[in-house]
Amino acid sequence: MVDFKIILSDPETGRSYKVDATGPAAGALIGKRVGDEIDGGILGLAGYTIKITGGTDKTGIPARRDLPGPARRRLLLSEGVGFHPVMDGERRRKSVRGNEISADFVQINAAVKTSGAKPLAEYFSQPEAAAE
Repeated sequence: MVDFKIILSDPETGRSYKVDATGPAAGALIGKRVGDEIDGGILGLAGYTIKITGGTDKTGIPARRDLPGPARRRLLLSEGVGFHPVMDGERRRKSVRGNEISADFVQINAAVKTSGAKPLAEYFSQPEAAAE
């Protein structure tokens, strides 16, 4: 089975959290597209709605929202995800991945659209070390 690292951004607090998706949670993400909204319950975040904002594959190649399918392609880019020009009018051929999440993805970037009753900090708080 496939495993994903999900970087979940909370726009209310400006913090990001890492969620490891394995098993059925990872399987539920395969086939989704960048820009889709998913229920946070599959990640253990009851009441949350999460929007997929991007991702990268196993070699670090980013996913573009405007490129359909899961395949990797070499495109001539002038701006946007995958290429940031230094000079005016600069274009370069770069490898980018389509917007559909597949088993080749390693990291998925996401943002909270609607919050649940419990704040995210409570889900991800580190337990206090026992005083010796």
